[in-house]
Amino acid sequence: MKFQTDQLQVLLVFTKEDNQCNGFCRACEKAGFKCTVTKEAQAVLACFLAKQHDIIIIDHRSPRQLDAEALCRSIRSSKFSENTVIIGVVRRADREDSSVMALIAAGFTRRYVENPSLMACYNELLQLEYGEVRSQLKLRACDSIFTALEKSQEAVEIISEDHIIQYANPAFETTMGYASGELIGKKFAEVPINEKKADLLDTINSCIRMGKEWQGIYYAQNGDNVQQNVKIIPVTGQGGKIRHYVSIIRVCSGNNKAEKITECVQSDTHTDNQLGKHKDKRKSSLDIRAGGARASEVTSQRRHSSMARIHSMTIEAPITKVISIINAAQENSPTPVTEALDRVLEILRATELYSPQFGAKDDDPHASDLVGGLMSDGLRRLSGNEYVLSTKNPQQVPSSLIAPICLHDVPPRVARAMENEEYWDFNIFELEAATQKRPLIYLGLKIFARFGICEFLNCSETTLRSWLQIIEANYHSSNPYHNSTHAADVLHATAYFLCRERIKQTLDPLDEAAALIAATIHDVDHPGRTNSFLCNAGSELAILYNDIAVLESHHAALAFQLTTREGQCNIFKNMERNDYRALRQAVIDMVLATEMTKHFEHVNKFVNSVTKPLAALEENKETDEEQEAIHTMLRTPENRTLIKRMLIKCADVSNPCRPLEQCIEWAARISEEYFSQTDEEKRRDLPVVMPVFDRNTCSIPRSQISFIDYFITGMFDVWDAFVDLPELLQHLDSNFKYWKDLDERQLRSPWPPAESE
Repeated sequence: MKFQTDQLQVLLVFTKEDNQCNGFCRACEKAGFKCTVTKEAQAVLACFLAKQHDIIIIDHRSPRQLDAEALCRSIRSSKFSENTVIIGVVRRADREDSSVMALIAAGFTRRYVENPSLMACYNELLQLEYGEVRSQLKLRACDSIFTALEKSQEAVEIISEDHIIQYANPAFETTMGYASGELIGKKFAEVPINEKKADLLDTINSCIRMGKEWQGIYYAQNGDNVQQNVKIIPVTGQGGKIRHYVSIIRVCSGNNKAEKITECVQSDTHTDNQLGKHKDKRKSSLDIRAGGARASEVTSQRRHSSMARIHSMTIEAPITKVISIINAAQENSPTPVTEALDRVLEILRATELYSPQFGAKDDDPHASDLVGGLMSDGLRRLSGNEYVLSTKNPQQVPSSLIAPICLHDVPPRVARAMENEEYWDFNIFELEAATQKRPLIYLGLKIFARFGICEFLNCSETTLRSWLQIIEANYHSSNPYHNSTHAADVLHATAYFLCRERIKQTLDPLDEAAALIAATIHDVDHPGRTNSFLCNAGSELAILYNDIAVLESHHAALAFQLTTREGQCNIFKNMERNDYRALRQAVIDMVLATEMTKHFEHVNKFVNSVTKPLAALEENKETDEEQEAIHTMLRTPENRTLIKRMLIKCADVSNPCRPLEQCIEWAARISEEYFSQTDEEKRRDLPVVMPVFDRNTCSIPRSQISFIDYFITGMFDVWDAFVDLPELLQHLDSNFKYWKDLDERQLRSPWPPAESE
C-alpha cells in the first residue's frame, strides 16, 4: 500500500514567537511542510478542527501562560485527533527531573527538549514524518481495510501466532454459523471445523510452518454439515517469524445443499421402488408429485448455487479492480460525486478505452467525412448490392514478367533511381517510372539485403525474389493510390525508421524482419475501396470477416496464403517452428494496426505505456542503472509490440511528411481513389461514406489540412519525441503551410495555377 505523500500540516502553539517558535517555522519551510502558528489557546481547537493538522507542537515551558496538558486533552477529546501526533516542548531543566508519564496521560505523543537551532528542529520533524506520522498513516489505512473486510462477501478470519482468533468478518461468522463476536478471543483448536479435527490441525500446522498456504475443507456449525473451501495464508512479520494466519473462505454452501437434497430424493425414490407393490395407485400418484416438488427444489438450489459462484468470482483484470474501487467509493459519497462516478463507470465499461469520441464537426465537413469514412466499420450493409473484388483468385506471376536475377543485374536506370534509398528524400516516383510500375520487387531486394533478411530467414535470394514477384503481382496497378508503389513507399519509410538509433537499440532481428515483411504485404490485393464501402456493399470479404478490419485481415491472410502455397516463393520454409510462429504473429499484428478505426487507441496506448514512462526515466538518466532501466522498459514484449505498431502506422501515412513534390502527388492519388469510390457509391445507390470527396466540389487542400490536423500532427509529434525525426517534421510544417496557402486562395486543385507569362 502506498501512503500519503501530500504536504504535511503542522500547527505550532506558542504564546509568543520566540527563537524556539521561529526555529520550528524555518524547519517546516525547509522540510516543505505547511506551518500554522496560533498564540491563543482558545483558538487552537477551532483551528485544528478546520485543518486537521498531522503534527501539533505545543509550548509546555510556561504552564502559567499556557496550560499545555489541558489543551492537549481538549484536542484529544475530538474524534479527529486519533491519528494526530502531538509534541510537547519542555525546558532543558525539566529533562532529568520530571517523568514523561504526565505528558503521555494528557495525550502527548512525545516530548521535545527545547533547542531552537534550525537543524535540531528540522531533524525532529523528519523523525516525526518517517516515524510517528507514517505509523499513524498506516493505522488510518487500517480503518479503510477493515471497512472493506466488513463489507466483503468473502469470509475472512485472522488468527494470531498463538492461534487466538483476533478477527472474523460478518461473512465469516455467517458462513460458519456463529453469532457476531462469538469467535473473537477463542483458540483456533476450540472451533469445530472437521470431524477429524486433530489430524486436520496437524496437517495445517505442518504446511504453514514452512510458510506455505494451506487449502482444504471446513464444516460450518449450522446443523447442515455444509463444507466450505478454505485457504489459510501465513503472514510473516518482524524477525521473519509467522505472526498471523489469514483464513479466506469461498462460499459454496448452495451447491452442497443441492447435493444433499439430491441424495434425499434418490433415497426416497429407492424406497418407493422397494415398497411400491404395497401402495395403491392413488398413493403412488401423490408420491410422484412430492418427488417432482423435491426435484424442482434441487433445480432451484443449483441455479442459486451457480449464481452465487458467478457473483463471488474474482476476475483479476486491472480494469475490473478499478471498477470495484469506484463502486466502493460510491457507497458513502455525496450525490453529485456518485452521479459523476456513474458516468466514469459507463466510460470504463466501454470496449474502446483509448479511442476518443468525436463530436459533430459541422465547421469542418472534410474532417467529419475522414473520421466517418476511415474510422467506421460501415455496418449498414444493404441486401442485393454485393460488391465483389476484381481479383477473386490470387494473381499468378506472368511468364513474361522480366525480373532481375539478383541485385547485380538491376538495369542502370533502376539502380540510379535507388541510389539514395537510405535517405528520407528518396523519390519513389522516379523508381516507379524506371521499373514500369514495379518498384516493390527492386526496392524490396535492396532493402531486404541491407538488413540481412535472407540470412535471418535462411532462404535464398531467388526465393525472396519469387516472393516479391508474387506479392507485387497481387497489388492492383489500376488503383491510383493503393498499388505496389504505395507498398514500396511504406517499405522505404519502415526501413528508414528501423535505422534510427532508438529503434535499433530496442528491436531485435525478428522485429526488423516482421516490420519489413508487414510493410511489403500490408495492402496486397487492395480493391481501391474503404472498409466502410465493402461493408455497405455486402462484399464477400465483409461477410467473411464479419465487417471487422475487413481489408487488413484479408491483406494478412492472402499474403500468407500466397507465401506458403508453393515452395519456390516460401520465404519461411526453412525457419524453426517457434520462430515462424513468433514472426507470423508479429507480422499480422502490424498489418492489423494499419486499420484506422484503432488509430487513436494505438497512439494513446503508445503515449501512456512508452512515451510518458520514458520521459520520466530520462529526467535522471546519468547513471548506468537508470540507462539500464530505460533499456529494460523499452525491451519488454508489450512495449516492443506498441513500438512496431506505431512504426508501421507512421510509415503507412507518412505522405504529408515527404518532400513537397511527393506530398502533392500522393494527395492527388488518394483523392482520385476517393472520388472514384464516391462515383461508384452514387451509381449503385449505396450510402456515400465520404460525401465531401465529390470530384466536382472537393477541395483537395482543405481535405489535406483536415487529415493533417486530425490524424498526422499528433501522431508524428509523439513518434518524433521517441525516434527524433526533425527532417520529417520540417517537411510536415512546410507542406501544411502550402495547403493552407492554396486553401486561403480558395483553390481546389493540389497544384497552384500556372503563372501566365
